[in-house]
Amino acid sequence: MSFLRRNTLITRSVVKTLNVRHQSSNTFNRSIDNSNISSNPKSKLDQFSDNLESGPGLDYFIQESVGLDKENDISRSSRNLNEKNRKPYQRLPEWLKTKVPVGANYARIKSDLQARCPNIGDCWGGGEHKTATATIMLMGDECTRGCRFCSVKTSKTPKPLDVNEPENVSQAISKWGLDYVVLTSVDRDDIPDGGSEHFAKTIRLLKLKAPQILVECLTGDFKGDLECVARVAYSGLDVYAHNIETVEALTPYVRDRRATFRQSLKVLEHVKKIKPNLITKTSIMLGVGETEEEIMDALKELRNINVDCVTIGQYMRPTKRHMKVHEYITPEKFNYWSEVGNHLGFLYIASGPLVRSSYKAGEFFIGNILKKRQEKILIGK
Repeated sequence: MSFLRRNTLITRSVVKTLNVRHQSSNTFNRSIDNSNISSNPKSKLDQFSDNLESGPGLDYFIQESVGLDKENDISRSSRNLNEKNRKPYQRLPEWLKTKVPVGANYARIKSDLQARCPNIGDCWGGGEHKTATATIMLMGDECTRGCRFCSVKTSKTPKPLDVNEPENVSQAISKWGLDYVVLTSVDRDDIPDGGSEHFAKTIRLLKLKAPQILVECLTGDFKGDLECVARVAYSGLDVYAHNIETVEALTPYVRDRRATFRQSLKVLEHVKKIKPNLITKTSIMLGVGETEEEIMDALKELRNINVDCVTIGQYMRPTKRHMKVHEYITPEKFNYWSEVGNHLGFLYIASGPLVRSSYKAGEFFIGNILKKRQEKILIGK
């Protein structure tokens, strides 16, 4: 490519950029209009040099870029809670760096599933207490909501439900040798009953095929439809779980706006109202900007509606598109919240950096709740 050709292309690029960035630079735009440039090669080069000298300098473009970035920052800050108060980038602390231990059941279950969890080998393999657990997501991988912490895909029109899923899932789980299974799902606001009957059918079939397996159901809020909540609660499960995810003040920023803190409390409260002996459970993420006072208030609210179990874990950012981690909570602080939960009277509270809503569900359930219930029966005798 000739020197003249390269400069002509550069000139056209400058014209296009200026038209976008600064429409008011009419004089400069007219001076480099092709109609005013002579066909003489030397004349074109001379005019090009003159135009560059009379046009905006590098500072102009830097200032414009900074201005655009500021506008973007303002837009982003309006969506990001407490962005101005967030701490600088922090390296992943040592207590969050783990290796996956492989247990006896791990290979058999992994051949049938795809999963992402820091405790996968410990749960599927059984852990030190040999209680094998697994969490299965029903109703597809497209959620009708868009929480800022969740990596699940979002869609207004997810694929239709697989009518064979309840049978297939119950059949597979019954062969895995599990002690405890958690059935969860995406939110399906596109379905009239939110998928509650799909949940219930899966549980009924699983209890028929493998009655010895303890079943926990981690559901959404069904848009506050308590009939849907009751449909799942009466299906034969052992634990009804619904996550509040965070403290009340941060709920509008962390979760989808259709999910409210009070609506979640109503779901958990209704389960206890219609089935007092059914164990209820919820989960809270720390490290998203909450205060200790807000955590304490949330735990007290949960005890006021007789929630039995709580898991507390560290929020981990799935991708750069999701909300940032505000703080990495220390193991000592998680231990503190465990002590607080026990003092408040929860049947069990699992609190730790790597704890998830279904973390070692069977181990904690069997080792704590059933043991306490057996003790009460013996005392009653």
